[in-house]
Amino acid sequence: MRRTAEAVEEEKRKLPLFKTEEAKGKFAFSLFSSSILVGICLIWAYRLSNLPTAGDRGRWLWIGMFFAELGFGFYWILTQALRWNLVRYYPLKFNLSQSSYKLPGVDIFVCTADPTVEPPTLVINTVLSAMSLNHPTEKLSVYLSDDGGSQLTFYALLEASCFSKLWIPFCKKFNVEPRSPDAYFTHNDLHEHTADAQQRLFIKEQYEDMIKRIEAVINKGSVPEELKNQHKGFSEWDSNVTKQNHQPIVQIIIDGRDTNAVDSDGCRLPTLVYMAREKRPDCLHHFKAGAMNALIRVSSEISNSAIILNLDCDMYANNAGSIKEALCFFMDEERGHQIAFVQHPQKYNNVTKNDLYGNSSPVLHKVELPGIGGYGSAIYCGTGCFHRRTSLCGTKYSEEHKGFWNSETRKDDNRTVHELEEASKVLASCGFEKGTQWGKEMGLIYGCPVEDVVTGLAIQCRGWKSVYYNPDNAAFIGVAPPTLDIALVQFTRWSDGMFQIFLSKYCPFIYGHKKIKLGAQMGYCGYLLWAPSSLPLLYYAIVLPFSLFRGIPLFPDIRSRWFIPFAYVFVSKNIYSIAEALIFGSTFKAWWNLQRMWVHRRTTSFFFAFIDCIVRQLGLSQTTFTVTAKVVTDDVSKMYQQEIMNFGSTSIMFTVISTLAMLNLFSLIGVVVKEFVGGLECKDMEKLVSQVVLCGLMVTVNGPVYEALIVRKDKGSMPGSVMVKSIVLASLACLIP
Repeated sequence: MRRTAEAVEEEKRKLPLFKTEEAKGKFAFSLFSSSILVGICLIWAYRLSNLPTAGDRGRWLWIGMFFAELGFGFYWILTQALRWNLVRYYPLKFNLSQSSYKLPGVDIFVCTADPTVEPPTLVINTVLSAMSLNHPTEKLSVYLSDDGGSQLTFYALLEASCFSKLWIPFCKKFNVEPRSPDAYFTHNDLHEHTADAQQRLFIKEQYEDMIKRIEAVINKGSVPEELKNQHKGFSEWDSNVTKQNHQPIVQIIIDGRDTNAVDSDGCRLPTLVYMAREKRPDCLHHFKAGAMNALIRVSSEISNSAIILNLDCDMYANNAGSIKEALCFFMDEERGHQIAFVQHPQKYNNVTKNDLYGNSSPVLHKVELPGIGGYGSAIYCGTGCFHRRTSLCGTKYSEEHKGFWNSETRKDDNRTVHELEEASKVLASCGFEKGTQWGKEMGLIYGCPVEDVVTGLAIQCRGWKSVYYNPDNAAFIGVAPPTLDIALVQFTRWSDGMFQIFLSKYCPFIYGHKKIKLGAQMGYCGYLLWAPSSLPLLYYAIVLPFSLFRGIPLFPDIRSRWFIPFAYVFVSKNIYSIAEALIFGSTFKAWWNLQRMWVHRRTTSFFFAFIDCIVRQLGLSQTTFTVTAKVVTDDVSKMYQQEIMNFGSTSIMFTVISTLAMLNLFSLIGVVVKEFVGGLECKDMEKLVSQVVLCGLMVTVNGPVYEALIVRKDKGSMPGSVMVKSIVLASLACLIP
């Protein structure tokens, strides 16, 4: 008997759209992890059973070592939750193509805050890449939130809207990747004598002409009157408009409903909207979270798509099929209705061969962040994330979301562009959120610098699940910090905000109790406790060289059985870490660079974040937000590409780094000198071997620091004032009785 057409369609509809795959070797890893845990417990037992008696030399240093090792151990246990239940997700795009699903609309949010540190030319490349993604253009809308309220950014977006008429059909005709014009033309050789090459060269020339026009306006600092007269939107800017004081501005630059809004091939263009939410000096604007919430409301008035993708202004679309891949997770018949968001990793186009500043560790993206996936959770990282609109707006999970896609309809909206703009301005005003649940139960949550992480946690505690998806062809690519100073400041902000979450009502062990799995709670806290994790390492970095210089043993004799757990934990953890890094595509030097960066981060970024957070909890300071610079000078860029660390700043972080480096160097030199002049007996030296090894490793890790302090004379060397401070402070520490 022949099947009916309805039965065939129903069968297609039930095809799975994604699969999950558990990581192999879980049993072996469990055994290894258990052996490390036994070693850690034996270390704790040694500290307690060999505690010096009152009045003994080094008693308080010993007690401090116990608490430091207690901290190391508990933090290690938290981070292992990321590996115990590792699951990877794979979309089945072919099944989606074969199914009878109606594709939902997608709204893409791009956020920028300052045209000085985030140049408009960078921003429009991200916008153009988003506009050209492979999705029906009548169901695609791109929104730019300009928190700087800059007419320069608005002008650049107008130019980009004109260029998109050439760029979008060009991308789809030649299957261009990446979809950022700048990235594409930078990494592709177009000097071929073919018809296709000629068309590519033409598009490149048009792009370069557009960039020249934009940069000319930016260099002038204002938009000429003749250009302002070409678009009504410029009437929003007058002499009273400033970055922190202006009315809401919403301009629909391309109306996707307009049948005349077509590209050079006659195909419909996606909707393009510029938004600068209202800002007043006496109103809290809540940084990026406030901008995102305004975008959610404004987009609901104009397009109201079921799926939202948010991107930072420097994260361009690299994989043209990323929307289709994400929809496989949302639209799966059996499990898709449970998923609130699909998070992609933050990949970078400027990471050096050996990842100088540890910006993009493969282990982070292939093991640690996907590790929470086995518990039905993922960490929302603030960019490169596809959201289900309903979950982002505070809706709790319900089985009623099943089968939502085929029933989705968009109501006809016959309002004019002007009417839509005026209605949207109300939603982007300062006073709209007063007395509402926005920033509490709706939208992104306010109150800490990493509002994205706490928002993702809150969504999952409402019953939703999430996916961390790391495709082979990266969906979105951004710019990594090219200087050590910028990298450390970025981690200071992240660790500060995440520790705030841990100390708030949103602590996963409290807020997530019985709402998300224990493994997910532990995985979250592995990141939320970055700031206090600085204390054990900072204690080691100070006390070990100090005690070594004074000849105070803090570890068991190398001939003692108690030495075995110390040696086993240290050696096995590092061997495993190296093997894991090499397996997932890193190099040994990149692994070593990452170890150096973890030392620098924990002794500076995390420690200062810990202090800032505690001070803020006491009500002595307020939350601030620092926009990371996206452009650097040619000298700095060249130094970065050559993998030369840049210390050319008087930052207090560099003073701490160099002081710790000098303290360990002085102590190591001191004990070597004592050994050669006979100041140490053989049995004393045997007791100090562990401290000599650890201080030697600290000295090795800080090799680039000594070079910057003593050898180098370029712009990336340590300033003289930093060198003097570090030598004086390290010398004083050695003289402490």
